[in-house]
Amino acid sequence: MTKLDRLARSLRYATDIADDLTRRGVKLSIGGSVHDPTDPVGRLLFNVLAMVAEFEADLIRARTREGMAVAKAKGRLRGKQPKLTKTREAHLVSVHRAGKHTTVEIAELVAVARSTVYRAIKRAGDAA
Repeated sequence: MTKLDRLARSLRYATDIADDLTRRGVKLSIGGSVHDPTDPVGRLLFNVLAMVAEFEADLIRARTREGMAVAKAKGRLRGKQPKLTKTREAHLVSVHRAGKHTTVEIAELVAVARSTVYRAIKRAGDAA
């Protein structure tokens, strides 16, 4: 493996995986150097590398959360936009309740997937 952070997301998981591989007799090569679990120095280096990898992952998560909070405050983080407006969804539900069209026909009529039609009908049923 080229980098230890690709092995696991935390120190605990990394050591669990390394211990499991050692029990199976598999040698773990990290960045070209072979990890020797029986050698105290090898174990120390593995743990230090795993801690640094976990620290980097935590920093990335914190920066991502911070960036998302800033984007949300500026109104730029809205998520996926719905395929149907409220009026189109109401029309879809009224056509379904009239009972003259199948779900597939309604989906083609409104130009959405069948699953979107099912969700709209379910929301309308839950609201009623």
